[in-house]
Amino acid sequence: MFDTVEIRWHGRGGQGTVTAAKVLADACLSGGRYVQAFPEYGPERAGAPLRAFNRISSREIRMYCPVLHPRIVSVVDVTLLDGVNVAEGATDDAIFIINTSKPPQEIREKLHAGPKQRVVTIDATKIALDCIGRALPNAPMLGAICRVTGLITLEHLLEDVRMSFGKKFAQKIIDGNLEATRRGYEEVREG
Repeated sequence: MFDTVEIRWHGRGGQGTVTAAKVLADACLSGGRYVQAFPEYGPERAGAPLRAFNRISSREIRMYCPVLHPRIVSVVDVTLLDGVNVAEGATDDAIFIINTSKPPQEIREKLHAGPKQRVVTIDATKIALDCIGRALPNAPMLGAICRVTGLITLEHLLEDVRMSFGKKFAQKIIDGNLEATRRGYEEVREG
């Protein structure tokens, strides 16, 4: 799909945003790509805004700096749209993936998205509550990114989620995250 894809994640501490960036990188790495995944923290506390970044490429990556011109912008917490310019530096053909129950057209207007930019929404928090029992929207956001970008197959992503979460969590939590990832893939809305 792309030679090098740069992704910027916007979230809050405690939502699993950094973990999602790492899981995506692991999935792409095991798929034969070169990857980077790294966070940028502000005040290190739960609920504080943070950014994380991915670079995914078919060639070796020699750039080591924050993503300034993302092709993909993943917003894990929609309340950040009121105080953070998530569109800053985004490419003219950027794809915005927003965790919200609102329709894509409403978010498109709020972002002042350009004519070539795509805006998709996913109610990742509701999916997480349904599947995991906690407001941890990272797994559904991974499913949405997989669907929208085509960087990896859903099956490949699910296997990496299973391996990543299997190191730390009980089977019930792993199964909940797998279901949340599947639903994130299936429930993306585009306007």
